[in-house]
Amino acid sequence: MSLDAFETTGSSPTEENTDAYQTTGSSPTATTLDAFETTGSSPTTADTDPFTRIIHGGLEPDSATGAILTPIYQSTTFVQDAVGDHKGFTYTRSGNPTVAALERNLGEIERTPPALCFSTGMAAISTLFIGTLAAGDHVVVSDVVYGGTVRLLREVLDAYGIGVSFVDSSQPETVKAAINSRTKLVFIETPANPTLKLTDVEAVSGITRRAGVLLVVDNTFLTSLLQDVLGQGADVVVYSTTKYIEGHNATVGGALMSRNEELLERLRLVQTTLGVAQSPWEAWLTLRGLKTLPMRLERHSANALVVAEWLEQHPLVTTVSYPWLASFPQVGLARRQQKAGGGMLTFEVEGGTEAALELMRSLHLCSLAENLGAVETLVTHSASMTHAALTDDERSRLGIGNGLVRLSVGLENPADIIADLEQAIAKATASTVEGKPDGSRHVGVFAGVEATAAANHRGGER
Repeated sequence: MSLDAFETTGSSPTEENTDAYQTTGSSPTATTLDAFETTGSSPTTADTDPFTRIIHGGLEPDSATGAILTPIYQSTTFVQDAVGDHKGFTYTRSGNPTVAALERNLGEIERTPPALCFSTGMAAISTLFIGTLAAGDHVVVSDVVYGGTVRLLREVLDAYGIGVSFVDSSQPETVKAAINSRTKLVFIETPANPTLKLTDVEAVSGITRRAGVLLVVDNTFLTSLLQDVLGQGADVVVYSTTKYIEGHNATVGGALMSRNEELLERLRLVQTTLGVAQSPWEAWLTLRGLKTLPMRLERHSANALVVAEWLEQHPLVTTVSYPWLASFPQVGLARRQQKAGGGMLTFEVEGGTEAALELMRSLHLCSLAENLGAVETLVTHSASMTHAALTDDERSRLGIGNGLVRLSVGLENPADIIADLEQAIAKATASTVEGKPDGSRHVGVFAGVEATAAANHRGGER
């Protein structure tokens, strides 16, 4: 039966009878060309609702088969009809149909040309810096950003003569003061990872425009559905697509988007040269995850607000940070710049570091893991995981205490998340606040934190 299918579709180049090829368009590559031609358009326009653009933007059913999902073109290379005569793709490192579909889709969502999609978020950030900076150049960066960004600038790019100033970007005047004649770009992250400190994108974009430097915003925590940073004046938006965009703990990936086509062309050259493009399989999984992004973000935000409000009234919780809480120091900016609070929050409990570590060990439903933005609720110890590249003094100055718990609130019933947190907080605080642990256990706990931090200093995730 399967042989008959091949004969009627003309998919075997070794078949002696060529009638099948003649009926399907002369060759199997001709069918593929038709598919590329039809999927290069989009059934949506700039006026189409963002929720609709996410599902349909830049995408059409496969013309060869009618498949409603973009096929996975898991191929290293693409056969050419003659030297220089190809169908838009030659080698997957420089371009792949599945990856191109994701890039078109992301571009439609952001109202930009097709995005650049990468193997990881750090590959995207690395390409951005390498593609825009040279020896002697200078970059201004938010003082609270993902630890991998700090590690890249300090431990890799510093050796190539690229200077960096880390500043409190929540105060636009400090950004302005840090810009000098060598500054080529300003890189901010808002909300900041992990403290959730906000930066006023419109205010900073006014400063960078007047100074003639690029403004780049890492919008991983919210995406453009909750915070349109390009509309607020950013020149480039960067994502770890691993997080909310894919949203299912199934891939790693990154993306860059801009309305500056000349800059995108430069960055694509660097991407191809470095060999850091996303793989077809992970691009396909990301496309699949993207389709539910609006619903997921709505649920993430609603759940996070419920959990944050519960934590705020808990007698054993000392601090809670969530942008949609009335107590959040920048709640006014949050409600002006964002459409919702997002799914991330942080908190601390009585008993400090040891209680926080015991809490994370005691969770059953929530998982201790280095990621965020997935359907599962994840808890992270930022000091030893995501921000191990910073010294203890630096973390303390930035508000990343050893007792800080970062919670990526998932899509479970919030009552179940709260129940798990409640039993873990009770257990953690009972063993520390009431039990007054002896010194030997206290030393052991910190030894574990330091060992974890040392290991993650070489690699941790968000």
